[in-house]
Amino acid sequence: MQNRYVGDIGDFAKYSLLNALSAHNKLGVAWYLYPDEEHNDDGRHTAYLDDIDTWRHRAPSVFDGLREVVNGGFRNVESVVKNRVLTVDAIACEILSTKLKSVSERAHWRAQWFERVKRRLSGCDLVFADPDNGLCLDSRFGFGIRKDWKRLPLSEAQVLAEGRTAIVYHHNSRFKGGHAKENMYWMEKLGCCSFAVRFRAYSARTFFVLNATNSHTDAAINWADRMGEKAEIVFE
Repeated sequence: MQNRYVGDIGDFAKYSLLNALSAHNKLGVAWYLYPDEEHNDDGRHTAYLDDIDTWRHRAPSVFDGLREVVNGGFRNVESVVKNRVLTVDAIACEILSTKLKSVSERAHWRAQWFERVKRRLSGCDLVFADPDNGLCLDSRFGFGIRKDWKRLPLSEAQVLAEGRTAIVYHHNSRFKGGHAKENMYWMEKLGCCSFAVRFRAYSARTFFVLNATNSHTDAAINWADRMGEKAEIVFE
């Protein structure tokens, strides 16, 4: 996650889905908050906020809240919480940035960062992990490599889901020869994935739901119905 993405079409899907699934839970959010980059125009998809007739009725409070955040120029995760776009009980949003120079020092810092995240969300029975890019295998993650901090190691997703429900964001790519195959790959790797929620506006992103209850499943299906043709539920 980067602050510059706040309010884009992906956020509309993200926060409306989380509000739907957390109705009877204590929600904690782990924002894997990466410093804003300027090498591309990611996060520019906010025109949907001017298309009130098409989008607002699908999640009115989220739509209105994000519209206020974007139009006011306050595109950061703190505004999402302050404006109650997302009903959340605990957040961990320490930015993934350090001036440490050696790889070993950065690796230690990143490991301690995750320990702080776990402590912050320890009292929550539903957690959401929001990496900038999405899941990756532990073998391809360098704890001391700053660019790798845009991704979420598979083991961290599994730890966050221990004894509770977890939702993990993943930005789809061409990995494994197509989004459908990619999603099935990660569902198998996660091991405790009950279902996935795919949202395909402008670009495709998937929310993997681990250890879901029946109420979570029902809420996700109802959410997808409201979102229309851009959303689908995927079962393994």
